[in-house]
Amino acid sequence: MAAIEVSGLSKHYGDVRANDDLTFTVRKGEIFGYLGPNGAGKTTTIRSLLGFQSPTEGTATVLGHDVRDEDELIEAKAEIGYLPGDPGLDEQVTGREYLDYQASLKGDERRGELLELFDPPLDRKIREYSRGNKQMVGIVQAFMHDPDLVIMDEPTSGLDPLKQEAFNEFLRGERERGKTVFFSSHVLGEVRRVCDRVGIIREGKLVTLEDIDALLRRGGKRVRVHTRSDADLAGLDGEGIVDREAFDDGVQFTFTGDYNALVSLLAQYDIVDLEIEEPPLEDVFMHFYGAD
Repeated sequence: MAAIEVSGLSKHYGDVRANDDLTFTVRKGEIFGYLGPNGAGKTTTIRSLLGFQSPTEGTATVLGHDVRDEDELIEAKAEIGYLPGDPGLDEQVTGREYLDYQASLKGDERRGELLELFDPPLDRKIREYSRGNKQMVGIVQAFMHDPDLVIMDEPTSGLDPLKQEAFNEFLRGERERGKTVFFSSHVLGEVRRVCDRVGIIREGKLVTLEDIDALLRRGGKRVRVHTRSDADLAGLDGEGIVDREAFDDGVQFTFTGDYNALVSLLAQYDIVDLEIEEPPLEDVFMHFYGAD
């Protein structure tokens, strides 16, 4: 059984299609990244999965429970952790009081472990918290009852780089424990580090769904060739070479073709230095969000 199954899910607000015929599956025990810029429809999908709103068309199941059935969803939520994009914490209480209240609702067997990693000032009022401290409290409450599935909306928002890396390492550990994580993001670097698969949403539609390694391969390689100053690089062109740009002693481009053909082509030149690396994930992402 999949952790999440979405079938033909749509949500319309008048003429606006926030989600449009979404179909995908999140496997148990994987970290799934749901990607897109603000306004793409990520939060709308999450709200439908958690039963905060009813889909206009289609359906979804979470841990085998139909999101349209309130009784089924209540049963499922005992095994779900949730971190909203804006945690909406009660700012009149301390962090400790907030977590105590959450524990009374759903349990907190992992609270101590989590607070060793994410250490907000528990005895201060939440109104005095920074954005990062609020996010850490939100992360603790999402995981502290040891749920099978955690759904998060922009989970690293407000975290400093050290806490982001601690969070990413924690997620990798959760995957090893067999937990399922679904999170939305527009921060592409973290996706490379932790996700098994990704779905990219554009204007409410799912435009691709694939393994992170396959997504990176689709983006090709960034190639930077340095040659002798008198080299004629006009002929360094061909199938698979895109975004070509010359500089003083060479040329750089993205290569998406046959690497044997690239080697044969480069062998014709007196090369001083050659750099080949993965493109920034942002470049891969722009393949789906660039100009039509």
